[in-house]
Amino acid sequence: MDASSYAFYHGVAHTRSALHRWSSAPLRVVGRWLAGSTVAAAGLLLGVLLVAALSGGYTQVVTLQPPFAVGGWGSVGEVLGSNILVLALHALACVAGFIAGSELPLQASAHSGLSRWVHQHGGRIAIAFVACATAFSLSIQAYVLGHTLAGVAHFLRVSPELLLVGVLPHAVPELIALFLPLAAWIIASRRGQWDELLAATLVTVAIAVPLLLVAALIEVYVSPHLFSTLTGIHPPVVREVGGFVIRDRVR
Repeated sequence: MDASSYAFYHGVAHTRSALHRWSSAPLRVVGRWLAGSTVAAAGLLLGVLLVAALSGGYTQVVTLQPPFAVGGWGSVGEVLGSNILVLALHALACVAGFIAGSELPLQASAHSGLSRWVHQHGGRIAIAFVACATAFSLSIQAYVLGHTLAGVAHFLRVSPELLLVGVLPHAVPELIALFLPLAAWIIASRRGQWDELLAATLVTVAIAVPLLLVAALIEVYVSPHLFSTLTGIHPPVVREVGGFVIRDRVR
């Protein structure tokens, strides 16, 4: 059996072993991932709020739609589709970590020179790459979302804090679901448990997809009512003060 075939069977065996082992105490395993993704979600939300506080004077014109106005199943599909794409990217990072940390070292003997070094140190390279990519992604998300939050809040004449509270019912489960694979990646890499990452990917995606569906339903059907309750804005809305008009796109 060549090195590639051995690595494949090794990966399948360890994935099955991890799934079987976790089945005896699923809450403990999933609980660690949920705690990690919750910390990441909270950090992102705090970053968004900080950027919003520093982005005064910017105005972004919006059309009232979810999460500011009740939508329909089409809106649910749009929200879910975009979130599934992000989840897929995070899951691929988890799979890449599994390959780099668990499978590449098994194939190192079949290579030489620089290729051998890369195979031997795939785990460390993966940690550095994903850490940098994650930090960059979170920074960009915090800036874009915070800037948008400030602009929308200024346009609607409400505080960014109040607007953020209005989206928390769907934003919190959504972010927790999206960060689940990355949380599993970080926990496994810190413990050197690279061979568990493929199993972790399967489990976290299985948990995240229904959670994202629930978050999309809340965003489209629940968050708009909370937004109206907090701000007193009900679509369709026409405001003369400030010279702007808000109209509901959803029919």
